[in-house]
Amino acid sequence: MSGLTLFEIALIGAAAFAAGAVNSVAGGGTFFSFPALLAIGVPPVVANASNSVSLWPGSLAGAWAFRRELKRFSRSLPMLSVIAFVGGIGGGLLLLATSNAAFAQLIPWLLLLATVLFAFSAQISALVKKWKPSPEGVDERHIGPGGYVFQLAVSLYGGFFGAGMGILMIAALAIQGFKDVHEINALKNWLSAVIYSVAVATFVIADAVSWPHTLVMLVTATIGGYWGAAVARKLPALWLRRFIIAVGGVLTVYYFGKTL
Repeated sequence: MSGLTLFEIALIGAAAFAAGAVNSVAGGGTFFSFPALLAIGVPPVVANASNSVSLWPGSLAGAWAFRRELKRFSRSLPMLSVIAFVGGIGGGLLLLATSNAAFAQLIPWLLLLATVLFAFSAQISALVKKWKPSPEGVDERHIGPGGYVFQLAVSLYGGFFGAGMGILMIAALAIQGFKDVHEINALKNWLSAVIYSVAVATFVIADAVSWPHTLVMLVTATIGGYWGAAVARKLPALWLRRFIIAVGGVLTVYYFGKTL
């Protein structure tokens, strides 16, 4: 492929495959694909935009898989989708308005935030169980004003960077009193798909995507997603989560070191 060496194709292809597989099992795939693009010299803003496009099909597939649960949110889903749409555009435009130098300074902080969120995802999930039960007669799927504001913040973050966005969404839904894990995943996957879709459209229209890199990663990430879904039940989830956290921690330290 023009502009890419065989080593670069192999590196980003393998990283995207791992990202697709990891996202289908536990989430956190951005820790593999985004740094791989930076490692071969892709500018930070272009790398982030290209990475979002590469992993976009996986978010759509996840939303489709939970379409049955989404039907239970006929009242709140339209407003949540609008908020995700607006936030995704806002975050994408914010990224495009950020210089490569400024974004390079933000990378270690964003990686640190995403790593901490992923590392404590179990504790966030526990909040769902410990949160006070909804009063009788109140729809547990009701989302109040605070939930919409939180979702807007998450959507802006997702359009700008994306890593750790799913955990932020889980926290937002837990605060709202949601209990059914399948419903939480359904909303998380759908809203992530909306955010990524509009962010991807923004990046493509603005010509901020490196297509030679993106096409390689899009293919391998999609294959990785299918493979990961097929073997998900056979993998020790705890080991995988620890590995992702370790990768995130090492990358965070590395990029903090580069900014010094």
